[in-house]
Amino acid sequence: MSSNKISHISIIMDGNGRWAKKIGMPRAYGHREGIKSINKIVSACSMRQIEELTLFAFSSENWKRPNHEVKFLLSLFEESIKKYVDDLHNNNVKLNFIGDMSRFSDTLLKNISNAKELTKNNTNLKLNFAINYGGKWDIINSFNKMLKSNHKSVQEKNIKESDFEEFLSLNGSAPNLLIRTAGHNRLSNFMLWQHAYSEIYFTDCLWPDFNEEELDMAIKYYLKTTRKFGSLVDINQSVKEDA
Repeated sequence: MSSNKISHISIIMDGNGRWAKKIGMPRAYGHREGIKSINKIVSACSMRQIEELTLFAFSSENWKRPNHEVKFLLSLFEESIKKYVDDLHNNNVKLNFIGDMSRFSDTLLKNISNAKELTKNNTNLKLNFAINYGGKWDIINSFNKMLKSNHKSVQEKNIKESDFEEFLSLNGSAPNLLIRTAGHNRLSNFMLWQHAYSEIYFTDCLWPDFNEEELDMAIKYYLKTTRKFGSLVDINQSVKEDA
């Protein structure tokens, strides 16, 4: 039995389009309903004293979708930032955004910057949105940043994991639990380095239907696991015995 308190949850929010199709509505309707689920889960994580929540909002591969859907997703994201940033700030949530921002409009970039600035001193929950994000991009981008920084380990030609992680998105912060909705059992290029030892919970629940009860089921799954990180013993138990 894991005795760990969950400090960081990540979620691949999948199934908006299928949810809309199931009720005979356009995909855009499903994406709007998905925003409501984000609000529910952010609130639920705050109440459960989760320190960090990372949401996969728009992947680097999503540009392959029809142009009208891409435009809608980006406009919905911009609209949602403006609509909810004050509520998030009032609830002491710190907003952060990871990914390649180079393809975004000046207006979206300004809204992202304003949201980060407004909430930068908040301490209740750190909420990360991964937008135009890919795990492979993150690793390559981080390596290039490290080379340009002329880091000591680069000069010595002896790069350590801990050195490299300083340059990753989230500075190497690793989720304890990854949740993926809507029935697909894959990472989809989401934080490949950071999820190396995350527990993974797959559910058939479509994202617009994901609520507090679904979140609690995922947390219960995590709490029943034994986290060994390649060892033969429960790391948490060995720490207790050595104390």
